Amino acid sequence: MNYKSLIYLACLALFIFGFNQKKDLPDGFVYVKSVIPVLDVELRYYSTNNFVGDTIDGYKANELILTRATAKKLKLVQDELQKQNLCLKVYDGYRPQRAVNHFMRWARVFNDTINKSQFYPDVAKRNLFKEEYIATRSGHSRGSTLDLTISYGETGEPLDMGSPYDFFGQQSWVDYDNITEQQKANRQLLQTVMLKHNFRNYPKEWWHFTLRWEPFPETYFDFEIE
Repeated sequence: MNYKSLIYLACLALFIFGFNQKKDLPDGFVYVKSVIPVLDVELRYYSTNNFVGDTIDGYKANELILTRATAKKLKLVQDELQKQNLCLKVYDGYRPQRAVNHFMRWARVFNDTINKSQFYPDVAKRNLFKEEYIATRSGHSRGSTLDLTISYGETGEPLDMGSPYDFFGQQSWVDYDNITEQQKANRQLLQTVMLKHNFRNYPKEWWHFTLRWEPFPETYFDFEIE
């Protein structure tokens, strides 16, 4: 056996071993990279690059978890985009209820505005509940909702959607008109390919999609991401 073959087998063994070491998930959930190995995942709540400015409770790893049904549909989206030399980039998927609770606690501390200029420059923090940017429940906690964009296959650079991910404001509404024609086309591409594979969009967030006929429509989970 040559050197390259040994390296390949070693990497494969580490890949399999890594998945075997992951925490057992509730029935119906999967680590998405077991279904889409090359998916680009950047969980923003596992970092400080988010509207809170800190790692969020329940996010202990950059591991995308979704219901199995959602992951299978997402693979169809990825496969279709790759034919155009494009791919998906995912910012959030399953979100523990404790993370939502973290958002609620943060929203009540009005003087904690470290990332206001980047994520909510035109919204007073005291109005985040009133304007429905923060809520006591999130569809993400049901496991079939995710936040994502499209990126170029060769560079991994996200397409310009006209507003940043998680930006609180009308600029993030799907039908916002004061953006370029290319930005509108990029948004439309994302909407079209996701809808084709049974994902419905939240109109005030171009990045937010939920699987139609999700398997746990009334259950909000709280297991950690690790």
